[in-house]
Amino acid sequence: MPLTNRRVAGLSTQMLALLIGTICGVGAYSVGLPLPWMLGPMMGNTVAAMCHLPVRAPTRLRPIVIPVIGVLLGSGVTAEVFGLLHSWVLTLLLLPVFLACASAVSFTVYRRLGGYDTVTAFYAAMPGGINEMLMLGAEAGGDERRIALAHAARILVVIVFVALFFGLVLGVTSGSRSASNWVHLDALTWVDYAILGFCAVAGTWFGNQIKLPAAPVFGPMILSGAAHIIGWVSVAPPTLLIIIAQITIGTIIGTRFAGASLAQVGRDLALAALASGAMLVVAVIFALLIAWPNGLPTSQAFLAYSPGGLTEMSLLALALEQDVTYVSVMHIFRITLVIAIAPIVFTRWRKG
Repeated sequence: MPLTNRRVAGLSTQMLALLIGTICGVGAYSVGLPLPWMLGPMMGNTVAAMCHLPVRAPTRLRPIVIPVIGVLLGSGVTAEVFGLLHSWVLTLLLLPVFLACASAVSFTVYRRLGGYDTVTAFYAAMPGGINEMLMLGAEAGGDERRIALAHAARILVVIVFVALFFGLVLGVTSGSRSASNWVHLDALTWVDYAILGFCAVAGTWFGNQIKLPAAPVFGPMILSGAAHIIGWVSVAPPTLLIIIAQITIGTIIGTRFAGASLAQVGRDLALAALASGAMLVVAVIFALLIAWPNGLPTSQAFLAYSPGGLTEMSLLALALEQDVTYVSVMHIFRITLVIAIAPIVFTRWRKG
């Protein structure tokens, strides 16, 4: 197939995925699901991928929409947050212990029940960033496809479970359904757009320069938080842009299963459900351990330890009116610890 035709075909499959994501997002919003604009596209495109519809992830949009989410998360940062830093110490101290316990139970599922080889099971079980774990696992000789599917399934299962649990069991739903929370395009002045745009672009560059984990999210979040605390801007990005960003992210997550057989996806989802469920049980235990001594809501501590993606869990925290800064920082530390320690632990374990 000529290069031009391949590009057209690739664009059409991405447009189909985004169309499915948009339709499913509207449907999820209509029935009142929590975080509908991400959860709907995720579930819709997962089903589409498993049914072998020609869907493809719009990955080129990711570097554009992720900083928008970072700016949004930063808009929730307030000066009062810094007065709560002392209450985060216990969470940080127990984080390595939590990671060790959660990874151990997840590894057991993939190694004993899934029959994965040791390398693949180890890097599939690590609750770190999907791209980093995929690269480290491949360098160590693991099965790249299984590791990628394991992490894609983990993120999918954790987000669905946590969102549905909060929404359907606890009755906590996203505040975005309220008209009072909607930020219209004309609610921002050109100065607001310029400042928030600068936070998105410069924050991403800054984060990459100093090698921040999840730089496209964390860099813009830092600059946006500073701009809001100083008072240079007092509004969040327009809701329409946030919805577009969430649809894109949800679509990308769902289409990660494209090209895999139904049997393989089903098996990986089943293993991920077991592994993620076990990690979430560990997360609940640790959340209870840190919530009471620090006076933190158990739900907030649970979100901080839930092994989902940084962007997705931060969005859940925002939608469920939890402390976004607290949750985001804990996930930043989680990802950093896993990336830094996992290769060392694996090497010493194999030698031992």
